[in-house]
Amino acid sequence: MIFDKGLVEAALFSASGPLHLRDLAEKTGLSEESAYDSAESLIDDYNRREGAIQIIKTGKEYLMQLREEYTHVAGKTSDGEITKGTMKTLVTIAYNQPIMQSELFKNLGARVYDDVRTLVDMGLVSKKRVGQSAELTTTKKFSEYFGIGSTKKEDIRAWIDKKQR
Repeated sequence: MIFDKGLVEAALFSASGPLHLRDLAEKTGLSEESAYDSAESLIDDYNRREGAIQIIKTGKEYLMQLREEYTHVAGKTSDGEITKGTMKTLVTIAYNQPIMQSELFKNLGARVYDDVRTLVDMGLVSKKRVGQSAELTTTKKFSEYFGIGSTKKEDIRAWIDKKQR
């Protein structure tokens, strides 16, 4: 017997990224209401289990991923690996966003140009030309990648503050 929650769980497991509620319903053949109820129930189930896997919700999108504290076990992939220097640049952007690339250069030095290129290529940072410089902000993918659950800069800043303790 196939259950709605099982369909939603299978869809999230097999997805390469977050699924919008509408897409989740379409992929499973469920109504949006049933897909929503199943996804919310799965979030509770996974949180109660306290296992390595979690389902997070950002807006109307759902994502199945490893909990942050278990990511070291999964190992690093060459495509997604972030060096310490690049991570410092990313954290500075996330904490101070929006921030001009010229300001970042003043604070961190010339390496920020390579770091920003890497972060933009990974989809974690967006870059918008403003005069001679560029304005940098984190993307939705940044929040998903780190399991923050929000794209609001206040929430991202609070998450960083919590991690720094």
